[in-house]
Amino acid sequence: MTPDLAAAGFAAIGSEPRLAVLKTLVRAGSDGLNIAAIQDRTGIAQSTLAHHLKSLVAGGLVRQERRGRETINRADYDQLRSLAAYILAECCVDENGDACGVGAQVGVRA
Repeated sequence: MTPDLAAAGFAAIGSEPRLAVLKTLVRAGSDGLNIAAIQDRTGIAQSTLAHHLKSLVAGGLVRQERRGRETINRADYDQLRSLAAYILAECCVDENGDACGVGAQVGVRA
């Protein structure tokens, strides 16, 4: 992951409502949720929710799929793992002289 992609991902979750939407989609699993279901679970107004989803999609953290007249939203688990791995890749290096292994727990590959 490049620093610019990491920055875009972290920026996408830089507000409490977007973080709540993302966590809702993570909890929903691979089936994802349509906008009405996300709205029911988060209480965020539909127009505002659309704005937050747009930011999460632009940050690469959510994928959308049209199914007939509805849009299914899913967390992009691979991208989320990459984002976590990016920030944890050098965990404890200054303290130990080597990474402490926390990054490996989220799938960091050296």
